Amino acid sequence: MNNQEYKEAVEKLNLWAYHYYVLDDPIMTDEGYDKLYHEVVAYEEAHPDEVLPNSPTQRVGDVVSEGFVKAKHLSRMWSLEDIFNADDLQKWLEKTYRLDKNVTFYCEPKYDGASLNLIYENGMLREGITRGNGEEGELITQNVKTIRSIPLTIAHKELIEIRGEVVIFKDEFEKINKERLKKGEPPFANPRNAAAGSLRQLDPSITASRNLVFLPYGVGVDSLPHKLLSDKMEYIYELGFRRPPLRGITEGYDEIEAMYEQMKRERESYPMMLDGMVVKVNEIAAQIDMGYTVKVPRWAVAYKFPAVEKITTLKDIILQVGRTGVVTPVAVVEPTDIEGAVVERATLHNFDEIERMDIRIGDKVIILRSGDVIPKIVKVLTQERDGSEKKVERPKNCPVCGSELLQEEVLIKCQNLTCEARVVNSIIYFASKQCLNIDGLGIKIVEQLFNAGLIRNVLDLFHLTQEQLLQLEGFKEKKAQNLLNAINGVKGCELWRFINALGIEHIGEVASKMIAEAFGLQYAHADKESLVEIDGIGDEMAESYLEFMRVNSETVKELEAIIKPVAPEKKAEAKENPFKGKTVVLTGSMSEPRPKIKEMLESLGAKVSGSVSKKTDFVIYGEDAGSKYDKAVSLGVTTLTEDEMREMLA
Repeated sequence: MNNQEYKEAVEKLNLWAYHYYVLDDPIMTDEGYDKLYHEVVAYEEAHPDEVLPNSPTQRVGDVVSEGFVKAKHLSRMWSLEDIFNADDLQKWLEKTYRLDKNVTFYCEPKYDGASLNLIYENGMLREGITRGNGEEGELITQNVKTIRSIPLTIAHKELIEIRGEVVIFKDEFEKINKERLKKGEPPFANPRNAAAGSLRQLDPSITASRNLVFLPYGVGVDSLPHKLLSDKMEYIYELGFRRPPLRGITEGYDEIEAMYEQMKRERESYPMMLDGMVVKVNEIAAQIDMGYTVKVPRWAVAYKFPAVEKITTLKDIILQVGRTGVVTPVAVVEPTDIEGAVVERATLHNFDEIERMDIRIGDKVIILRSGDVIPKIVKVLTQERDGSEKKVERPKNCPVCGSELLQEEVLIKCQNLTCEARVVNSIIYFASKQCLNIDGLGIKIVEQLFNAGLIRNVLDLFHLTQEQLLQLEGFKEKKAQNLLNAINGVKGCELWRFINALGIEHIGEVASKMIAEAFGLQYAHADKESLVEIDGIGDEMAESYLEFMRVNSETVKELEAIIKPVAPEKKAEAKENPFKGKTVVLTGSMSEPRPKIKEMLESLGAKVSGSVSKKTDFVIYGEDAGSKYDKAVSLGVTTLTEDEMREMLA
């Protein structure tokens, strides 16, 4: 590689990164990026005096700071006045119109993250400063350079401050917290805290690992000629910054209110957390004329969404035992209305978390609910205690069967395989749609069979008789025979369904299919080395699978002898087609059952996923398409109707 080739390689890498991190539209594989990146690294090591300032190698810092120094903003970063309802909006508009009647309004999301000021000079990123007190903040330039959605260089050569919010996307937040819990570390309370904490790490490599995203919302010092804020922001986006999921120009109360309702309605489909909508006067000359109060600009306001954090009282902590024996504490709280949903329970993760937060029965607590996510306790109001609160003791015995519990790192487990909760939940899972799909064997029937002493494990299902069932309340001859037929109907099922139905911890539908395809009927004899060679199966999954097969080998053999699962046929290489090698998501009602369409697409070499991400290639939708379609639109993923899919195949 010579110097010209090196410069072209840096341009390519930056273009690929822009499409990946800003546009959510990858135009190069990870393998291709990594190959060229390492070639650039090798050239820079050989020619350190030729390293370009916008080279992607300059993003990841390896020097740990001893602390952050203070730095002044070139112009003040103002706070915004908050309004909370339509009446507040009307009053703010009346005050604004008294200052200038001939204005329009620019509306954009109010991101729930950490504010950041970027200073560019001569087209190069000079400084990154946290908001601080608005006049000065902490200089965190090395950390800022690790954020891939922030360009290291821009085409604008004059001095400019670009303000925005640093956020962590919701799926990344869940991933980070899962990893922290595995390591015994306390999870972040919410994405905002995670973003702020990640931004201020003394070790830039930690910041780099958190996949932070920068979303611009304004400009400080600048020499831009634009007369409208909307045009100025469009110019900022064209410099290489990420656009918001929704923005627009409105002309008064009705249009502002309509956009607010749209944003509130759609916000759960956006990848980032929002806590409201910002309304700004669009005419820059009018902004200057209106000026500021001591605290806030007169020309802008934050129209907040209804609170998703509420204060309630912790009434009790109950214990739930899952099919794998894990005992999970669940908070019972005073019924609390959050965005129209009455919340009575909240997740507590595990007992390490209870002890870390010092949660006590009777405490006043703050609970957080985001969309359909299970509510969780994020803070204990210890200052509200009156002495009547009770400490929570770590359980020593299973709440269902009474057997001694095993402490396994942060988890507490019931090891009794005959424990009612484990048996009932494992049979319910065994019969569920994603496993053996035994029609008529729902939760109530399983509990009824267990309480009558007719089943103590999944093997007992295959020894049930019509005479036994007719003794149970609600069973007539036809219902009893239908259930027996459904149970016997699983014989000869696909091998992946059989593996999935075993309920092995960490092994779900996707992993079961991969194992079935890799090993066939030798699935029970797989070794760790062979398992981890399968793309997507790591050490923890492999260990869990092997331990299950070791402990339950006899039961698995008996079940296999009864059910006789069928190994998958060796797949022929799919012919070239628009969906081969693509990741596809299905949503909505279609002309055929979705599982049938899924099977058809998989036969064409497509990977059919259950969730939409920036790596999804197509979302195929039918009638009543829901949040998956909305998320695809917000991420810019290609959407197809069922008819369009079939036209492509034709």
